Amino acid sequence: MAASNSTPTSLLSLAKKIGATALMAAQNRGELLLVELREEETRLIELLIWVAAVGFLGVMFVLTLTAAIIFLFPEHWRVYAAMGFSAFYLLGAVLALLNLKAILKSAKAPFPDSLDEIRKDRAWLESLK
Repeated sequence: MAASNSTPTSLLSLAKKIGATALMAAQNRGELLLVELREEETRLIELLIWVAAVGFLGVMFVLTLTAAIIFLFPEHWRVYAAMGFSAFYLLGAVLALLNLKAILKSAKAPFPDSLDEIRKDRAWLESLK
């Protein structure tokens, strides 16, 4: 009779251990995901600040340089010089847009470490079957 009582207790304790281990694994993965999310957020904010600075300063430089070059032309050629710069800038904008599309298509998935750990967990669970 004592043997039959110890079996359910050991199964119950084993189930508790498995449940506790699963919860700890889930907590660990969740914490890793939050850490990576904070890192990505910080990196994105820093990137946006630098992009804004480069964009603003670059536009100011190009505007000033373009105006200076246009004023170097004789008065009757200035319209053609401005049209030439406009065509050049349009071509640059189209090429930049195409490059941006290519970069966005080849971007890697966010949270690679979390996804890798989840894949490992899934493979391990499937190996138990």
